[in-house]
Order: sequence, then C-alpha cells, then structure tokens
Amino acid sequence: MRDQPGNPDVAASPGNSVATVRSSVRQCRVRNFDPKTSFGADAASRYDDTLRGDEPETVACLNELARGGPVLELAIGTGRIGLPLAATGLRVDGIEQSDAMVARLRAKPGGAEIAVTMGDMADVSVLGNYRLIYLVYNTLLNLLTQDDQVRCFENVASHLTDGGLFLVEAATPDSMYALREDQYVDAEVVATDAVTLDVGRYDRATQVLDECHMTMSADGIRFGPIVTRYVWPSEMDLMARIAGLRLHSRWAGWQHEPFDSRSVRHVSVYGRSPPSP
Repeated sequence: MRDQPGNPDVAASPGNSVATVRSSVRQCRVRNFDPKTSFGADAASRYDDTLRGDEPETVACLNELARGGPVLELAIGTGRIGLPLAATGLRVDGIEQSDAMVARLRAKPGGAEIAVTMGDMADVSVLGNYRLIYLVYNTLLNLLTQDDQVRCFENVASHLTDGGLFLVEAATPDSMYALREDQYVDAEVVATDAVTLDVGRYDRATQVLDECHMTMSADGIRFGPIVTRYVWPSEMDLMARIAGLRLHSRWAGWQHEPFDSRSVRHVSVYGRSPPSP
C-alpha cells in the first residue's frame, strides 16, 4: 500500500565501520510497530492526498485481465483502484484489515456497494471464486515474512476460478542494494513551513525495510512508520509455484512495457495452468 522510497547515499557516522553499522541495523526493528494498526485513522485520512498518477492505466489493465469478473482486491484500502474498477461494470470485492481505511472507502460514491471482508489477506477466506485477484502498490511487501507471503499466494490460489489470474505489482529490491551502509535519508518535501523526510534502513538477511516518513512543521512532528519485506521477482515466481500457480506475464508497467534488468518495478500475472504458447 506504500510506494518505493527514495534512494540517496547516506554516509556512516564518524568512527563507525561498515560492519558496526550493519550489525546495529540488523539488531533493530521499528519498536512498537504493528502491521494491523499501521493504517489507522490518521494514515487513512491522508492516504488519498497524493495519488501516483497511473490510476487510469492500472484500471484499464485490470479491467482487461478480469474478462468480466468477478474481481477481488487484496488490501482494498480506500478504494483508490477498486472504486474506478467497479465503475467499469465489474463486480469488485475486497479484503482489508483496517477499519479506518474501509470507513474512507464507504464514504465515497459507490463505496457502500463493495463487499469487504475484514482480515489478514494471507489467511482470511472469502465466499466464492474470482477470475482476477490482484495486489497493487507494493502491498504484498506489507507481509513481513516469506512464510506469510507464501500463505498469501496459497490463499489466492484457493479462490481462483478455472483460468483465473493473480496479479501482483511490486517494486524490485535493486535500489536497496545501492544504499550506503544499507540506510538512507530522503528529503521528500522541503517547503517554507514544513519538511518531510523519508528515513529507512534495510536488512539484507531478511529483506526487510524499516521506514518512517517524518514531517516537521509549526504544528509539530508527525511520524508515519511502515515496515515492508522486499521480494525478488524470481523469489515471487517460486512462491507462486508452491501455491500451484505459474507465471503468465511480467511487465515493467501497466501498459505492458517490457521488463528487463533496468526495471524498477514489475507487474506480474500468475495462473493455475501454464500460459498459452
């Protein structure tokens, strides 16, 4: 549900060796972070303030793959994608674990018509099967262990129709391995009355990024912590195989741009049967 962070160089503190910095990073986690409450009322109230700008292309691609639906969005959130997709005439259902995000969804036109099952997308069961199930905006990375991510694939596979598809949009981890000492500070907003910093540190052993968006203004300091586990595309393909799925297509964007070694994100489509030649 969060986009890829920036990628600046950040020097180690004077007197700290590379080994010391990396050791301290791996011994720390974001204290008191709970994925189940990380998208509460404050985050939900600001979630739609800045859209990515590729929403129309996203909806068009999903509509094509849905082939008439029905469709299930995992972590449907405020309906940023689900609502315009439903407006094309498809039946769109959702899974979400944040009451605050669903409340924002319900307050929008058409939001009351979308059936939402509350729970963890790696475990929660829904009634019926779907021609398309999808995860966008790095949402798979919100599951913080490989086991949880595999269980998500297995849960999806159990709810696909014959010929159904599972789509995942996610950033590639490449930028994490260009960081100096596995950490960064990125100036996201610099204004006369406020500054927003994106602060992160990456653990190569677990592929987990600890991140916090910190805004400082005359109103005080506001923190927006988020923890994600990055996944290599090849690792994701193996997760799919464990769940009985196979890779059908992989693109670098929503308009079927070719995916190659320079791609910073991927849109991957999986199905139960091998893809047609």
